[in-house]
Amino acid sequence: MIICDGCFYDKEISSIIKSVSRNSGVCPTCHKHDKKLYDTDYQNDLTPYFEDLVNTYTPEELLPPSFPAAEKRRLMDDLNERWQIFSDIPYPTQYEILRNICSELYASTPSLFDGLVGIPELYDDLYLKNHMLLRTNNWDLFVNEIKTVNRYHSKLVNLDILEKYCSFIRKTYKAGYCFYRARISEKEGFDINSMGAPPAGKSSEGRANARGITCLYLASDLETTLHEVRAGVFDFVSIGKFLLKKDIVVVDLSAITEISPFTEGLDCLDHAINMTHLKKINDEMSKSLRRSDSTLDYVPTQYIVDFIKSIEHNGTREYAGVEYSSTTNPDGYNLAIFEPELFECIAVDVYNIEELRYKAKKI
Repeated sequence: MIICDGCFYDKEISSIIKSVSRNSGVCPTCHKHDKKLYDTDYQNDLTPYFEDLVNTYTPEELLPPSFPAAEKRRLMDDLNERWQIFSDIPYPTQYEILRNICSELYASTPSLFDGLVGIPELYDDLYLKNHMLLRTNNWDLFVNEIKTVNRYHSKLVNLDILEKYCSFIRKTYKAGYCFYRARISEKEGFDINSMGAPPAGKSSEGRANARGITCLYLASDLETTLHEVRAGVFDFVSIGKFLLKKDIVVVDLSAITEISPFTEGLDCLDHAINMTHLKKINDEMSKSLRRSDSTLDYVPTQYIVDFIKSIEHNGTREYAGVEYSSTTNPDGYNLAIFEPELFECIAVDVYNIEELRYKAKKI
């Protein structure tokens, strides 16, 4: 069967196909033009990756009696829901691709592909205790402890696992890259020297810093920083343009739910059991507080970011900050930088908010 890099959403698989492809052209499977082609009849580069993933599952007849019946499903259904490997091609075509890539495994264990399957470790308390990011497998219990019981020395987070996942979502920015920061001001605006992070001891709580700890919050573009500052109509907003002075590496929390199961060094099974909590971390980082919310709601993400800040390699801080999605502007993203001196404000412009548009949903 001839397939191509365009048959997959998964970046790792697409990259492998591009690196081993012998021909280019129109893909007979997804019908996309100018793609790198891969022939499952003669090439087996993808086979070990997919076999490792498929072997994460157990056929229905081998699942323990205690396995929940509602969690048994067809392999293709679970692959699509959990991993989103394939591009927008028909379900039967995805099945044929998988069968052809894993032809030997299909011949030996067809029930994995055609029957109901499950992942028994998802319901194995002993396995979960040793492999879960959250040892209680419960985000709300973690939040309650970190807010009301033990803020600085919680045993509920497996920090070794968190550090490993950070290594999978590293992102590099080169010197010269620009970001933006906004402050509500008067018409005259703030000068360049007033646009940086508050000095140590003067900062208020944020999603990435506790009160008094300096952190420079930046946005990817002008529109995002206007949304993030929550300016009102007719407000004046000073927006500083910040230039990165040296290469840095950040942890891209917005990519935490897009980690490929085929990533080198990643265990598919461990990834399957941690996906829910990984998504929660990005959701919590992105969430904006309402006026009625307590600043205590920032404590769980402050704990996680403080740990990321503490990661070192050969005595040097590994990460300069964290990146996370913007919920106020879905097309943008934000950075929380641990060392504000890494950036220099090179220009400030003042904007007048002339109009706001509200979008409401009945609840």
